[in-house]
Amino acid sequence: MPEASPWFGKTIELDELKWFNSHPVAFFKGVNDRTTAESMIKAILLIDEDPAEEPEEDAWYDHQLVGLKVVRDGAEVGKISRLEHLPAQDLLVIETANGEVMVPFVKAIVPSVDIAAGVVTITPPMGLFETLPESDADGAQGAEAAD
Repeated sequence: MPEASPWFGKTIELDELKWFNSHPVAFFKGVNDRTTAESMIKAILLIDEDPAEEPEEDAWYDHQLVGLKVVRDGAEVGKISRLEHLPAQDLLVIETANGEVMVPFVKAIVPSVDIAAGVVTITPPMGLFETLPESDADGAQGAEAAD
């Protein structure tokens, strides 16, 4: 925030976090009306983290994951470009040579996250990263059309 802002250098406390239309909306103590909330537009919020607090197992901040290599069967398939936080689950958005691929961020598909090594290992189902072969029904129709 610019130094002229009434919020510059202030500490605020998060009261509640809700999701509206897949977007997080934060409610802060002492910010009770829309006008006050709008005065915080474009604010850069720094979050205090308690260093004594034990980190949650299998929990990471977005900034820790963005940019990590994504590996499947020992081969790099891309890099994490961002995360999408949805009500049901988070999605890793992976930038590949063929464009973006969204991967559900669940243990069954993302069994390993190694922040220190900068690698996320995935085991996605067939079709998530490659084109599935056409079904036999489609092939049969194609053969009939050629006759």
